[in-house]
Amino acid sequence: MKLLLAILIVSIASAHIYFQETFDDSYDSRWVVSEWKKSSGTAGTWKHTAGDWYGDAEKDKGIQTSQDARFYAISSKMKKPFSNEKKDLVLQFSVKHTQKIDCGGGYIKLLGSDLDQKDFSGDSPYAIMFGPDVCGTSTKRVHVIFTYKGKNLLTKKTIPCETDQLTHIYTLIVHPDNTYEVRIDGDKKESGKLEDDWDFLPPKEIKDPSKSKPKDWVDDAKIDDPNDKKPSDWDKTPAKIADPEAEKPDDWDDEADGEWEAPMIDNPEYKGEWKPKKIANPDYKGPWEHPMIPNPDFVEDKKLYLHTDIGSVGFELWQVKAGSIFDNIIVTDDVHEAEKFIKDTFPSKSRDHEKSMFEESEKKEREAQEAARKKDEEARKAKESEDEDDDDEDDDKHKDEL
Repeated sequence: MKLLLAILIVSIASAHIYFQETFDDSYDSRWVVSEWKKSSGTAGTWKHTAGDWYGDAEKDKGIQTSQDARFYAISSKMKKPFSNEKKDLVLQFSVKHTQKIDCGGGYIKLLGSDLDQKDFSGDSPYAIMFGPDVCGTSTKRVHVIFTYKGKNLLTKKTIPCETDQLTHIYTLIVHPDNTYEVRIDGDKKESGKLEDDWDFLPPKEIKDPSKSKPKDWVDDAKIDDPNDKKPSDWDKTPAKIADPEAEKPDDWDDEADGEWEAPMIDNPEYKGEWKPKKIANPDYKGPWEHPMIPNPDFVEDKKLYLHTDIGSVGFELWQVKAGSIFDNIIVTDDVHEAEKFIKDTFPSKSRDHEKSMFEESEKKEREAQEAARKKDEEARKAKESEDEDDDDEDDDKHKDEL
């Protein structure tokens, strides 16, 4: 018992929280909005709000994209850059797509300490990009992109993201043993080895370039039976015949229309193209497999997980329809700290309250739409009745004139 307590104390003492943000009213003193796209008029404005449904009106305030079809870029520097060597790296944040998102990014980036915040853009180098991305029906996935030796590597797995209008928490965990885990709302959605799920390294083996399939290799499992012969009467049955049930129309004029001929139909007796039956090929050797050799370009890297200079956090997005709210960011080397942060910032009672508010908002919207529909229907019927009365008056006036 004492040993377990000692381990727990050491674990807590050694945990590091490198960055934490809940977007209180002083957030703009820590975050810098980029000048990117401002000259073209396509830079969007961030709004500080909890939205129309939330767990707590103040605590759940985040930064929201507020203009459609705009680029967004905002970042914050960490107090001290860090390296995740020999440590877990945990990146976690929440996003709420209040707008019924149809096309737009919802991801966060970890960047270096040398980030030029005023010039932060889609071209700025980053270490990790993580979070949901939605566009139409084809793209609804969680991006997990690592930068390795100057290349941005996209995961080979498709991790579905949440697309409703409630708050969801995305967690990425990278372990120093080159494994990872992706969680949504605290539940594991994907995990595995970095080497398997990203193209960090070339393959360990390649096809031997000095080898090729022998010319006499037989890989046809079946061949035509040389003893099978086409029957002598096979081709005597035509593919088409005159329709025996067709009759010359009564109004057919041979002089005017030409000699009548019955239309042609498929011949039910036609046997089709003759082909010899297949038999097992006695010379079949099976499918040829290219011999493999060790790849001379493969070099093992036991530090695929490593990022030596993480010093900034940022959102760099394009959204067709704005309304996403980002909140509750934590970057740490301790999974338990991230789990605790979820309980502290968005406990189950807040989730329930947000859901109730959303459902009530949806109900009011449906009622308003139904009231508008009824009003339009009543106006349409009134207009039709008015038009009918006008027609009756015109008819009476015409009768009087007669």
